[in-house]
Amino acid sequence: MSLQSKLPNVGTTIFTVMSQLAAEHGAVNLGQGFPDFPVPERLVDELDRAMRAGHNQYAPMTGVPVLRQAIADKAQACYGCQIDADSEVTVTSGATEAIFNAIHAVVRAGDEVIVLDPAYDCYEPAIDLAGARAVHVPLDPRTFAVDWERVRAAVSPRTRLLIINSPHNPSGAMFSPQDMQALAELLERHDLLLISDEVYEHIVFDGRQHESALRYPEIAARAFVVSSFGKTYHCTGWKVGYAIAPAALSAEFRKVHQYNTFTTFSPAQFAFAAMIREQPQHYQQLGAFYQAKRDRFRQQLSQTRLQPLPVPGGYFQLVDYSAVSDLPDAEFARWLTVEHGVAAIPLSPFYQSPPAQQRLARLCFAKNETTLDAAIERLEKL
Repeated sequence: MSLQSKLPNVGTTIFTVMSQLAAEHGAVNLGQGFPDFPVPERLVDELDRAMRAGHNQYAPMTGVPVLRQAIADKAQACYGCQIDADSEVTVTSGATEAIFNAIHAVVRAGDEVIVLDPAYDCYEPAIDLAGARAVHVPLDPRTFAVDWERVRAAVSPRTRLLIINSPHNPSGAMFSPQDMQALAELLERHDLLLISDEVYEHIVFDGRQHESALRYPEIAARAFVVSSFGKTYHCTGWKVGYAIAPAALSAEFRKVHQYNTFTTFSPAQFAFAAMIREQPQHYQQLGAFYQAKRDRFRQQLSQTRLQPLPVPGGYFQLVDYSAVSDLPDAEFARWLTVEHGVAAIPLSPFYQSPPAQQRLARLCFAKNETTLDAAIERLEKL
């Protein structure tokens, strides 16, 4: 049988590859971005309560009403925006599904979608499957700031959509109010739509404010704003996220969602609704929780030959390994895992064209202290 792949350039994701390599070699896994500490006990109790109460069948396609209303109320509390829970909030099976749905809701064959490199690896395959073309605009290779002149230059008559991510994976860089002003002007001038990937929205440090698209009415009117309960509540394996978008965009989004996953794990939706309403301090204190981990990990890295870059948000630490090796990043990550027992993620898979001679790797500090201590003990020997 002759088969022509629809995604000929896609292989197994780098996160899966490095986690498997870590398992094979007994390495400390600081590669794939998942916490290795427990989810909040109250969340587990609420999940158990929901299952025992009989919430084990299909949830409404758009999400259970109590969760959608909790999301809308939280968005108003955090960002000052009025959200209609019935027509503008959709619960999805993870943020990745929400991003896929949003792209396929509004992007057609022949369209162009601007992505900012380094970019999370789920963006481009969804664009390709829609018959569109990803147009890659590089961020600054050290600060990961946006060059808005380059973004404006990348816009063509075919441009339909722009994807942004703040706090940024893999760098942790964050959009400023000035970035949001430039973004608003760009969207208005060229009549573009936006996906704002905000899965690390509550993991921000040093008194910074997360500049959500929802804070800016002129941006929110054109945007799918995507978030993840997995990142906020340490339960990435539950795969529950959501998208907030204006009613007209949500209506198209839901057409894709209902024939993709249709609905999302029911008891978890009730559990998250209870957490949002009854324990808001969890997401309110999440930045401080992770800042303590970041600061401790950075202090430990100062005892190694790895040079940490600034981390304004998220739970990843980029390190410059130039003092350790001249290997390209993918080779370095494999060497570090196999020979020194610490798994990291190279940056090159996040790019269409990686910067020449870039020597950066991504480490995840969303780990127990014992995990990070074990990793540092090995990294000190480099």
